[in-house]
Amino acid sequence: MYYLAVLLGAEGGPDATPGTPEFDAEVERYAAFDAAAGRAVAGGAALADTTEAVRLTRQGERVLATDGPFAESAGVVGGFYVLDVADLDAAIDVAGKLPAVTAGAVELRPVAQYFPHPEPGAQWWAALLWERPEAVIAPDTREWDRAATEHGAFAEAAGAALTGGVALHPPGTATTLRAPAGELLRTDGPFAEAAEVLDKLYLFTAPDRAAAVELGERIPLGPTGATELRPVLTFG
Repeated sequence: MYYLAVLLGAEGGPDATPGTPEFDAEVERYAAFDAAAGRAVAGGAALADTTEAVRLTRQGERVLATDGPFAESAGVVGGFYVLDVADLDAAIDVAGKLPAVTAGAVELRPVAQYFPHPEPGAQWWAALLWERPEAVIAPDTREWDRAATEHGAFAEAAGAALTGGVALHPPGTATTLRAPAGELLRTDGPFAEAAEVLDKLYLFTAPDRAAAVELGERIPLGPTGATELRPVLTFG
């Protein structure tokens, strides 16, 4: 069974700035996690901060693009892992060892559909699809099937540029993990009550920001949804 582990935390610290000793130490911590987790890690990516992001929303037939950074939040997505585990308890056991649980939080969500991706490389982007909680569509419904047809058409049109994707179960299935004092705390539900929640994500390649926005504008999006485009960080 697949689970998405979303890494949440504040932006702007030295451990988020490439080239600093704190950043290098953080990379080492995640490298150690990867080695210990082994085959439980099916995929994942680290994301550039929101100063490099573009947010796409719809206004009628128009797509509006807004450059980051966005409003300050303690729950900015810094990256994600896809975990291949037997059940939720196994997912908690693995995700509870992520460095993010001590400085922020990890939100676990069961995956409804997973399209595996290779090791992220240069010119990779992530498209985070946000939606209002009440507008999230549950699997095995007519609305889900209709949306799946639209997303399938997008994937076919995107072709080789599309490198992976994840569709999630509704936010009520989330489990949040934190360990601010070293002891792992588990809370049922999303990280925090919010006006919008993560619904899906795509990974794709684009030679530059303009090309990323052009492809991002083609991703199916509901009238209350938004697509957040973020460059993927690579190491080494």
